[in-house]
Amino acid sequence: MTETDAPAHSIAQALERLGSRPVVLVGLMGAGKTTVGRRLAQALDLSFVDTDNEIEAASRMSVAELFAAYGEPEFRALEARVVARLVEGGSQVVATGGGAFMNEATRQLLRERAVTVWLRAELDVLMDRVLKRPTRPLLQTADPRQTMLQLMERRYPVYAEADIHVESRNVRREQIVREIVDALAAQQNRRVKVALP
Repeated sequence: MTETDAPAHSIAQALERLGSRPVVLVGLMGAGKTTVGRRLAQALDLSFVDTDNEIEAASRMSVAELFAAYGEPEFRALEARVVARLVEGGSQVVATGGGAFMNEATRQLLRERAVTVWLRAELDVLMDRVLKRPTRPLLQTADPRQTMLQLMERRYPVYAEADIHVESRNVRREQIVREIVDALAAQQNRRVKVALP
């Protein structure tokens, strides 16, 4: 076990607190939901699913193609249906698209049936990551940095409704996973904010 691996007692306690509820990761593109989600699922010995992957498999189109063909509102409606279906799947780790948590009905469903984890990240961290993958539909603008700032201003107050807040930053992913596991283990009712060391 390395220093960033979650100890067995924290994992057991986290699983006990979760019961049959899924862990649902929310946050902006580039926050690390998929990467951290896979490792969190591995640490907790749960299955992992990414809503974007589910949507792409079902539609046989990429997210970028769906945006181009049908527009964001239609994509968000499909996304909401996928999230609702996955939440019924019980104990697992789910990584959502950046806009999924903005849907009020989705937030209400997740409040009732899941534990939500907001991977919060600063602008420079997000931009450093998203610019490595230039296919993000929402960033196909003249000024992607300004677009990201606007997304942060609009979405961060909503993401703050998540049960657990963890800062996604440029450290080993195992450190982020350990912080999530510790927060899950400590969670009594709602809202746990992880303080940085």
